[in-house]
This record gives sequence, C-alpha cells and structure tokens, in this order.
Amino acid sequence: MKQVLTIAGSDSGAGAGIQADLKAMAANGVYGLTVITSITAQNTKGVTAVHDLPPSIVEAQIDAVFDDFEIAAVKTGMLSSVEIVEAVGKKLNQYKVSMVVVDPVMVSKSGHALLQPNAVAAVKSALIPLALLVTPNVPEAQQLSGIEITALADARQAAKVIHKLGCKHVLIKGGHLLAEKGADLLYDGRFFSVFKTEFIDTPHTHGTGCTYASAIAAHLAKGKSLPDAIQTAKTYLTEAIRHGLALGQGQGPTNHFYFLKE
Repeated sequence: MKQVLTIAGSDSGAGAGIQADLKAMAANGVYGLTVITSITAQNTKGVTAVHDLPPSIVEAQIDAVFDDFEIAAVKTGMLSSVEIVEAVGKKLNQYKVSMVVVDPVMVSKSGHALLQPNAVAAVKSALIPLALLVTPNVPEAQQLSGIEITALADARQAAKVIHKLGCKHVLIKGGHLLAEKGADLLYDGRFFSVFKTEFIDTPHTHGTGCTYASAIAAHLAKGKSLPDAIQTAKTYLTEAIRHGLALGQGQGPTNHFYFLKE
C-alpha cells in the first residue's frame, strides 16, 4: 500500500485538517501518515483557539516518519507560522521529496486566520518552490498573486504569477468563482486545463480543500498522472460533498466514506 504523509493542523471537529486528510487518504486507497503542526479548538461553527507546536517537534515528527516509511507523496496544509513553514521546507529539502502537494491554508471556512500574515512570504519562498502542485482557493490565490479574481480570466493571470514562485503546477479551485461554479483551473507553465464537475449547493462543505488536496496526493502516489489524479480526486470530492453530513450546528463535514453502506 502506498504511503502518503500529511503535514497539517488538527481539527477537533474532525471535518478538516489532519482528520480530513486521513479519511480522504484511506478512502482513496493509501496509508496516511501525519505530522501535526498546530492544534485547533474547532467545530462546525468555527475556530476558537490555535496552539502551534514547537518547530523542533514538527521536525522530529517528520524525521520519525521518514526514518521508517517509504513515503510516495507529501501533502501540506495548515502551517501557521514562519518558523513552522521554514522547518517543513527544510525537511522536505533534506528528504528530497519530489511529489509535494501544497494546500496553502490561510483562512478557515468560518473566517479564522490559520496562517499568520508575516508567514505568507515564507510560504512563497520556502514552500511553494518545492511543490509539484499548489492548490489555492480563490481568496488564497488572490493573496499569493496580488490579483483580484472575479472571473476565469483573472484566475489565469493569478495562476501565472503563482507559477513564477517556482512550483511546477497551480490548481486554482473555483468553488468561489460565481461565473464558473465548481470549475478548477490548472496551469503547468505553458497550458491551462479546466476541470469541471457538478456544483453541489450545500452548506456542508467543511474540510473540502483538505480533502481535495489529500485525494490528489493519494492518486499521485498510486501512479496516476497529475491531470488524472485531479479528475479522480474531484469526482470523489463531488460525491463526498453530495453526501455531506448535517452534523453540528454550523457547516457540516463532507462524507469521506459515502460509498460505505450503513
């Protein structure tokens, strides 16, 4: 079984973060490993507290995992501080990881900042250049590129700017794009591709970004090409959203194991 590592924050509500990553990886047929960067007090209503782990503990977790497992791909999520971003970048360089999916998590669904403002520059310089794929949503793509995105043409310009930071591919997730609901834009430095599936209108979308990036990493680890990995992951995510769970009093989580009968 292929082994995939997620380096991200923990969500006590288990809809996003490390918990969503593990569920998505298991559902897509790989063994998920974890490095926890931050602990959040979080539920479907929002994030109430964040505690960052010391960078030395983050590094020790990475060392422990790489010392014992054959890691086929790495997915990064919430890396709250400059120190954590730089520690993760240093270790990914040390272990010469070629298949890195960077989900540049900046703000929770409820609007809570998950990336300190001074850490954006570190993400650009220490993390994005290591990425095979960066998967920003529209607000994140705007922050990384400095371009306001209201249509697909804007997303194309933003993707070009982000690509110049050194990653191999950029996937701007268009769930927030009113004109093209549910369309995602992939840029490889030369060509654009658009991935479309049905747009599911539901409030129960907590953890979709984490789930999508983790599913992509899983299929890359299993040997799929990047476009095939994205399309397979997007199809999976669409069904997980369609079967979303109305749990809690806020935005419920996606249903990672929708295909299991009750």
